[in-house]
Amino acid sequence: MNTPRTHTPSLAALQAFEAAARLESFTRAAEELHLTQGAVSRQVAGLEAALGLQLFERIRQRIVPTEAGRAYAAEIRDILSRLQTATLSTMAMKNVGGTLSLALLPTFGTRWLIPRLPDFFARHPEIAIDFSTRIVPFDFAREPFDAAIHFGDPTWPGTEAHRLMGEMIVPVASPAFLAREGITVPEDLVRVPLLRQATRPQGWAEWFEAQGLDPETARPGPRFEQFAMVAQAAVAGLGVAVVPRFLIEDELKSGQLVIPFDRPVESRQSYWLVYPTAQGERPALRSFRDWLLQAVGR
Repeated sequence: MNTPRTHTPSLAALQAFEAAARLESFTRAAEELHLTQGAVSRQVAGLEAALGLQLFERIRQRIVPTEAGRAYAAEIRDILSRLQTATLSTMAMKNVGGTLSLALLPTFGTRWLIPRLPDFFARHPEIAIDFSTRIVPFDFAREPFDAAIHFGDPTWPGTEAHRLMGEMIVPVASPAFLAREGITVPEDLVRVPLLRQATRPQGWAEWFEAQGLDPETARPGPRFEQFAMVAQAAVAGLGVAVVPRFLIEDELKSGQLVIPFDRPVESRQSYWLVYPTAQGERPALRSFRDWLLQAVGR
């Protein structure tokens, strides 16, 4: 059976359109794609003619996607990303083990996983891994990942989940900040800025409750997206942070951060390796899963 393709634009036209929509410039899109400005403009004009609608508004020297153009660009960007992933995966098949596309938390990746990866690649040189960072759960059906390492609960439907570890959270600050503010007991924390991590909004509440303190008395400080930023803010003396201890061992060893009260609290959630059930028997994923669970055990 032949599949009709009368409404399928060329890849070149879609690439030109996506770049122009993202950059809002035919000239910059042409530079990115190593084409002439005229070539990009013609590709977009041809695409608009084929679709029968306007994808851009021309405002002075700028081009701005129309509402239809923005929606179409988002869909095309996802398709092009999937196409690139499929191509890289196929290219990697020259290795016996294939490739693995992994989403992970940025600070967990840099502080815990990456330092241990030489052991994995020494054992499995035939496997290639593509890493991307995500700080919140996502839809495996819409993003081209084979697996993810995330913190929270194993609640994704249609997936297999393996618990990797829990964590102990501790308050930390720079020695200079503690001395300047005269912090000696937990009750002193109610009068200083408490640094917050965006994806762990209950971190300070959990710690306060474990100490028998009212979380409502806490003074909110700046909020950051990643733990690495929270730790650096604490080093800079912006306030006190509550963070997983295993992610700040370097700062503790160097003396940049100290734990003013030896009162760790175990987080209510855990780190998990999660992947779609259908992916579970892929050789590359199976090898990584087995190695990761052993590494956590060690």
